[in-house]
Amino acid sequence: MMALPQTLKGELKINEPLSRYNSWRVGGPAKQLYRPTDRHDLALFLQQLPENEPVLWVGLGSNLLIRDGGFAGTVIVTAGTLQTIDIRDNEITAEVGLYCSKLAKQAAKAGLKGAAFWAGIPGTLGGALAMNAGAHGTETWDSVVQVTTIDKQGELHQYPAEAFDVRYRHVSLPENQWFVAAKMQFEHGDSDAELELIRELLKKRNTSQPTNQPCAGSVFRNPPGDFSGRLIEASGLKGLTVGGASVSDKHANFIVNNGEATAADIETLIADVQQRVELEHGVKLIPEVHIIGEQL
Repeated sequence: MMALPQTLKGELKINEPLSRYNSWRVGGPAKQLYRPTDRHDLALFLQQLPENEPVLWVGLGSNLLIRDGGFAGTVIVTAGTLQTIDIRDNEITAEVGLYCSKLAKQAAKAGLKGAAFWAGIPGTLGGALAMNAGAHGTETWDSVVQVTTIDKQGELHQYPAEAFDVRYRHVSLPENQWFVAAKMQFEHGDSDAELELIRELLKKRNTSQPTNQPCAGSVFRNPPGDFSGRLIEASGLKGLTVGGASVSDKHANFIVNNGEATAADIETLIADVQQRVELEHGVKLIPEVHIIGEQL
């Protein structure tokens, strides 16, 4: 670990293996990795970065495939640190490191309706904002009214939700700005009913998804009017294996690390599934996961 300038309070690591910071448990090292203590500390850290430094933000890394050569830049980890939450009447303001599951439970306990779907999203609010994550017919930006971003100079910016081009698994974001917080509005509801809905959704997720194995969330976006999992299964690809990576027998739109997978195994398997589904059904599946970094 490198010594930090006196004003910085976070944790800085050099050549840190990124397999520790994503749910597939693969990937090479980051040139450096920083875990800030709060927004002020984050701003100070960003200000001292070189202007052309590549920056990657990671929450729980549940929609990232980091290649085996790692990331030749700075990784900022928000999970477990930028996670304040404030609930007032029907509004929730939360920072991006907050786990989606915690957001769902806090909203339910406050008697707010419409946040239960977040219990089934295995990531942080920051990742959910960046990709408009969704489940069970509800998407993240359905409830967002305002966001706060930070730029490379450490300056904060506030935008109304309407300032963004938001689509299925896509959100526009000004260059070199990143989400740090969001304000969301919900309807009032019954706390007990919402908590029960969360329990049902989690039970359904554990039954239908390979939650006991290292994997990302859904690998591919659903094509219009269909489901990627259905197309992959109909192509006979459940169990298809490359190296230590396999298409899950439990849910075809999940690729699992059987224990010895490399990022290259997973990336090759993604390409194989795309090719086979397009050959069988004429549909080109688009990855939902972001593939980042250098190949070995």
